[in-house]
This record gives sequence, structure tokens and C-alpha cells, in this order.
Amino acid sequence: MRIITLEEHIALPEFAHEIQQWPLPQQAVEKLADISDIRLKSMDDNGIDMQVLSVVGRGAESLAPQEALKFAVRYNDILAARIAAHPTRFKAFAHLPMSSPEAAANELERAKEEHHFCGALINGLTNGKFLDLPEFRPLLQKAEQLQMPLYLHPGMPPETVAQAYYNDLPGSLGVMLSCGGWGWHAETALQVLRLIMTGTLDRYPRLKIIIGHMGEMIPMMMSRLDEKFNVTNTGYHQRTVSQTLRDQVHITTSGIFTLPPLMAALGTFGIDNVMFSVDYPFSTNEAGKQLLENIPLPPEEVAKIASGNAERLLGLS
Repeated sequence: MRIITLEEHIALPEFAHEIQQWPLPQQAVEKLADISDIRLKSMDDNGIDMQVLSVVGRGAESLAPQEALKFAVRYNDILAARIAAHPTRFKAFAHLPMSSPEAAANELERAKEEHHFCGALINGLTNGKFLDLPEFRPLLQKAEQLQMPLYLHPGMPPETVAQAYYNDLPGSLGVMLSCGGWGWHAETALQVLRLIMTGTLDRYPRLKIIIGHMGEMIPMMMSRLDEKFNVTNTGYHQRTVSQTLRDQVHITTSGIFTLPPLMAALGTFGIDNVMFSVDYPFSTNEAGKQLLENIPLPPEEVAKIASGNAERLLGLS
């Protein structure tokens, strides 16, 4: 059975002095910088055939528009050169200058044409702004036209949110709760729901969105979302929330390796919309593989999750 993982991160050290990176332990920094040594060995040890790499943490979006474009172009060019040594083991999501949506659209097209990247990953909000705002339409339109999925990955909360919700907690609890412990999953879910409820995904019905972490808590809320945001009540979106999610949103298992949330994801999004991922190096390939080996489904359905759905969505066959 072929295994492909989609939310697997890098942070190239030669760019660290140009942006304010997330604070990370040294071991994570070293693993993020590595493409060919420890990373490949771990993939081999756990039967992972391919990783789709993406830039994690703050990047081009934190720079002024002109600087952002140059930064993203250099990052994508260097990443493409690094993975060229292992063409069957690595693909990549483009890094985009999100502070300039027109430039981001153009860079997405260049990344596809020149480097054969298979989509783009966007870290969190862009200067506190959500993707449903009209200024991001050039990027969404281009992604739909190119059939390049956008992976919406969590990012650090805006400072106003951090101050209101998390800064009065003792020690590191505020940071933990605002990020991987809770906050950024809720924020990513909100990003998706805003795209649906404002009618943005109706405007771009062929646009494909990917989110990680078993659907960022959306599966357990899907029926309630349909109830509270009925199409006839809001007048903005044309399909039910659940239908739009199944039509245009795909989810991965990244970072969550227990069966109950997986079964909830399968029961709501459907097996064709669920893809295996690890969230390397923040989660281990060993934990991900253990989940994959314990899914109580027929082998042909496990194979869909392990690679078949990703092959179809990203053209990786």
C-alpha cells in the first residue's frame, strides 16, 4: 500500500534572518531544515513513500508586498532545487506572498508551471484578514483555474485575540492554548466557515480547500452548522454547509492519531475527502503509521486514505 503524507513541514535556515520565526525547540529547527537525512530515514522506517512539503511558521506574508514576492520566489526556487534530488519522495506546496493577493496568484501559477508544485499552503490569517474578503479574490480565482488546492494551515493568533483570550494565563498555558492546544484549530475552522457562509466557495465552486487535524473540529459541529446557518435564513450561501464541505473541503489526519475523531471525520466528510498526514516533525511518523494500521476498514478503503485520495486531488499518481 502506497502512503503519502501532506502536512509535512520545512523551514529553510538561510531565510531565518529575514523573518520573525515561531519560537521552536532546537531539535525541531534541525528537523525542519533537513530534507534528505533524518527525514528520509524516518519515512523509510515507517513505509512513507512521499511527503508533500510546506513552509511552516511566519514567512512572506509578514513582509511588505514587494519584499514578500521576492522572498516567496526565492523560497520556492530553493525548495524545488532541494527536492529535485528525490523526485519520487517529495512534492511541495507553494509558499505565497499573501500580503499581495495578485502577486500570490501569479506565484502560484509560476510554481505550477516551473516547479510542478501541487498546490499552496497558507499559514493562518494574513495580517489579521480572512480569505473571504474581496481583496483575496485574485488568488482564489487563480487557484480554481489552475486546480491547485489551498491547504489552510493554522497560524499564530492576531495580537488582539491573544490579548483578549490568552495573555492572563500563567506560564506557557496561554501560548499552548492559543496554538496547538485549541485556538488555532478553531481559527482555521472559522476561516473555512467564513468562506462557506459568505458565499465565497459558491463563487468558486471548483476551488478545493484542504485542512488538517481531522477537520479542525468541524466534523462534530457539522449538523449544528446546517441547523444554525440554513440556506434560506442567511441568503449568502447557496448550498448547505455540509454539502459545501463535502464538495470542496478535504481533511487530513495530521497530528491526531486516535480512532474516534477519525470515525467522526469519515462519517461526516465521507471517505473520499479524508487523507492521511502526520504533521512532521511536530508529530512522529511512528504515531501516524500506528493509526493507519489500526483503521477498522477494508484494505481498499484504508488505501484511499493512505494515498488514493491524495493522488486524485493533487495529481500524484
